[in-house]
Amino acid sequence: MKICVVGTGYVGLVSGACFSEFGFHVTCVDKDAGIVARLERDEIPIYEPGLDDLVHKNRVAGRLDFTTNLANSVKDADAVFIAVGTPSRRGDGAADLVFVESAAREIAANLSGFTVIVTKSTVPVGTARHIERIVRETSPEADFAMASNPEFLREGSAIEDFMRPDRVVVGVEDERARDILARLYRPLSLRDAPVLFTGLESAELIKYAGNGFLATKIAFINQIADLCEAVDADVQDVAKGIGLDGRIGAKFLHPGPGFGGSCFPKDTRALSVIAREAGAPMSLVDAVIASNDARKQAMAKRIIAALGGDARGKRIGILGVSFKPNTDDMRESPSLDIIPHLMEAGADIRAFDPAAMERAAEMLPGVDWQEDSYTVAKGADCLVILTEWNEFRALDLNKLSAIMKRPLLIDLRNIYTLEEIAPTPFTYHSIGRPAALRD
Repeated sequence: MKICVVGTGYVGLVSGACFSEFGFHVTCVDKDAGIVARLERDEIPIYEPGLDDLVHKNRVAGRLDFTTNLANSVKDADAVFIAVGTPSRRGDGAADLVFVESAAREIAANLSGFTVIVTKSTVPVGTARHIERIVRETSPEADFAMASNPEFLREGSAIEDFMRPDRVVVGVEDERARDILARLYRPLSLRDAPVLFTGLESAELIKYAGNGFLATKIAFINQIADLCEAVDADVQDVAKGIGLDGRIGAKFLHPGPGFGGSCFPKDTRALSVIAREAGAPMSLVDAVIASNDARKQAMAKRIIAALGGDARGKRIGILGVSFKPNTDDMRESPSLDIIPHLMEAGADIRAFDPAAMERAAEMLPGVDWQEDSYTVAKGADCLVILTEWNEFRALDLNKLSAIMKRPLLIDLRNIYTLEEIAPTPFTYHSIGRPAALRD
């Protein structure tokens, strides 16, 4: 079978590379000739552990190609995956389908023989039907069927998530299309990965419902962390205590400066719009969005408070600016709210991130970027951990405190324990712990 993937962004590139690893021939299409040229030179435009080796291996084996020629790629394909961006639309937060619609029209004009058109992008409920209408209007005689196959890839572990998924969701109503997609995912079903076949609308909603629920868990534990501080409880004990309940689970119960990234902020906003337009508004999701926005601002205020309530002229060292470790993705990262707030308060910001500084420099003008954690800390009035990169977990705390102007560590990810901090000169602030553990 031959597969065409339209879009070489995060979802398209990872999915295409993984499908080729299964032994299928995959052609990834992108309008940007520069990106295609880079991929043909094994230059990966995103940071994702293991992706460069996977792309190189399958490209050399002749199973993975990159091109700007959508027409030829679609004509030869048994399945065409739409994996273009669906950013939040300005004004109302709904998913913007302009790229999806454009791809659908181009695909429709080049169909040959029976083809499954699959939405891999995160799209609102009803999009598969909408694409079907576009294709019918563009090519009335086309022989095709629609399917929805949402992705559940976590940045930093995307290849593992694709190869060993919790589940694969396929929305499809045509038996021929179902057979093709079952064959595509047979390598996973042979490993007992659950493959759930549903209707189109259910598949589209599963993605939003899943991300909405996980975002809710994060917002919930952040508010519990605030309560823990007020009553001298330890949020890590509370999280462990409720996470051991099989109905709740331990994942996504880690307090921090708020969620970010390419999915949760965008998808919660889109889910809210979908629900309102369907006449079934979700006040809980609206509250999660508002809580997360407020969380980021509250963290900036917390840093200023730790400095005595005045950041003017203070040098603040920032460790980590990407929204999570093992990615260079800066989309909706808490750092994009927290750092500007600190700069507006008069602080001088030095920062280091193992992967995201090139992207971040364009989004955070005025930040003094450094080569490692220790140069960030030198002469700083405080050091703030914003992203829990592994290399920040084993810093020489005594060395850090000795080169800082003031040994003040603000750990917004709780990556250190009181036992680790106690022998050092640091004044330590963390999230959701009793006063004795916070400072």
